[in-house]
Amino acid sequence: MTIGIADTTVIIHLFRKNAAARAWMEAQAERLSITPYTWLEIIYGAPGKRGQAACLAIMKKFDLVFPVRADIEWAMQAMLAYRLSHGVSVVDCLIASVAHRLQVPLYTDNVKDFPMLAAKLVVKPY
Repeated sequence: MTIGIADTTVIIHLFRKNAAARAWMEAQAERLSITPYTWLEIIYGAPGKRGQAACLAIMKKFDLVFPVRADIEWAMQAMLAYRLSHGVSVVDCLIASVAHRLQVPLYTDNVKDFPMLAAKLVVKPY
C-alpha cells in the first residue's frame, strides 16, 4: 500500500539535482510510489543513455503502483469535465486517477495541473 504518489515533476527535479526536492525526498520516512505513466514520461524525456540510466536509478527509489479499470474510467470522466475548462492533459488525468482511487496525496510542483483532484490530495512538497 502506498502512502503517496510522486508526479513526474518530482522525478525531473530529482534528476536535475534540485536541492529542495532532494531534501524533501530524503526526509520521507516511507517509500513513495509513481505510476507507470510517470515512468513512461520520464523515460521518454530522458536525455540519452546516461540520462536514461540516471532516471532509472532515481525511479528505483519508488514503488510502482499500477492502474485498474476504474482508474481509466475515472480519468475519462475527468478529461470530459476538465479538458476544455482547465486544459488538463491525458497523462495528468491518468496519474491523478490512481491517487484518487487510493485516496493518497499526489506530490507535484504543478498543482494547477490537477483540478480534477480534491485539494487535500494535491500537495506541493517543497
